[in-house]
Amino acid sequence: METSSSKLKKLFTARNAGEDDWKETVKTVLFAVVFAVIFRSFAYEPFHIPSGSMKSNLLVGDYLFVSKFSYGYSRYSLPYVFKLLPFHDRIFRSSPKRGDIVVFHPPGLPPLGDSYIKRLIGLPGDRIQMKDSVLYINDQPLKKEYADDWVDREKVGEEVTLHRYKETMPEGKEYLILNAEIPSAVENTEMYVVPPGHYFMMGDNRDNSRDSRFLSPVGYVPEENIIGRADLILFSWSCGFVCTDRLFMKLSR
Repeated sequence: METSSSKLKKLFTARNAGEDDWKETVKTVLFAVVFAVIFRSFAYEPFHIPSGSMKSNLLVGDYLFVSKFSYGYSRYSLPYVFKLLPFHDRIFRSSPKRGDIVVFHPPGLPPLGDSYIKRLIGLPGDRIQMKDSVLYINDQPLKKEYADDWVDREKVGEEVTLHRYKETMPEGKEYLILNAEIPSAVENTEMYVVPPGHYFMMGDNRDNSRDSRFLSPVGYVPEENIIGRADLILFSWSCGFVCTDRLFMKLSR
């Protein structure tokens, strides 16, 4: 027959085991949160494509990994309220390259506002201009070759055919851009001179991109506002389901 003391002992043991389980759960959750913050701050940050400004290279529904260590770290590399820190420099700095696909914080938005993703077109000191849909860097037109016609099927029931071209940077980097049949106002621009410590960004969907050609909210992007370089498409919902052809798709650098 079980004595009252043995019953108390079992109850005490069970209660301690329950407390230990609760403590282990809390520790596991805290560890996961700390690991996620460290991973997002110093390694890779997930980013989803919210608009069509980088078509046809990046599509609405793509989920990317953005490399934080590619250019070093600024306050905008940090998550959440850490962006409000009074820190205006980069540590472990490495210069972005012309042609990189870059995630950055537009200087015209508050620190906790949205991030943008565009292609880096102009370096500090560069002269940038669009003439009749041709991009000029330092008074030299970039090579632009017709590739094919690309059908945009983003909206259900609507199809828009755009001309797709291969554009070549002065350093030899090649990528695809889109142009509408009728050029928009931003396909003929004034001359932009990129200030020291700033960069000029443009979307690959040239007629449908809010970028450095608009001085608000983007304009010239300070180096500290750069978050990282887009390296990899992890997966994509752009086709309405998981798109197998875009799984773990590397972005050219």
